Amino acid sequence: MSERHTALRSMHDLGLAAWFGGSLMGALGVNGAAARIDDTTQRLPVASAGWARWTPVNAAAIGAHLAGAVGELVTESPRMARQSGVGKASAVKTALTVGALAVTGYSRLVGMRLEKAGGPPVEGTTEPNHHTPANVAASQRQMKLLQWAVPAMTGALVVMTAYMSEQQKPTQVLRGMLDRAGGLMSAPKNLGKMAAVGAAGRHLVASGR
Repeated sequence: MSERHTALRSMHDLGLAAWFGGSLMGALGVNGAAARIDDTTQRLPVASAGWARWTPVNAAAIGAHLAGAVGELVTESPRMARQSGVGKASAVKTALTVGALAVTGYSRLVGMRLEKAGGPPVEGTTEPNHHTPANVAASQRQMKLLQWAVPAMTGALVVMTAYMSEQQKPTQVLRGMLDRAGGLMSAPKNLGKMAAVGAAGRHLVASGR
């Protein structure tokens, strides 16, 4: 198998960049700009329209990222087995990815509820006013948290990607392989010690009878 995986890395990185950047821009740009519209009944529809236009692009970006991530996981599996620390980092990254997917999906569901609400009077995209219906206000309060949760989790994925890239440096690979080899070499010794302790215990029990 080739040592270069440019296509997979590009899909992984570009997809994640769009996922993170789009969610952050949406929270700051789309929601923030909609809140400045004079007509309070148009603020929510305008923001919803912006998010609806971004959704297909975001879905494609997430799909590209996941395809690249799975491909990298497969191609890097031999190094995961040989280099200490890579497996743990991959597990953390996988957990973050699952969490980001869950939050993104739920955020879209809440966004669809707000989109179907029509044009109720609101203070902002995620801020109700005194005339906002109770069900819409509840969804807005949820969205106020979700809009920051997505960029926070995808930003953490960016950090983990940078960390795992550092693990691929030759010095880090060598150190990780030596650590893994040292752990494997110490395992028989530890098993021998445990067996000796067990034998001694059985001898003491037999002597006491």
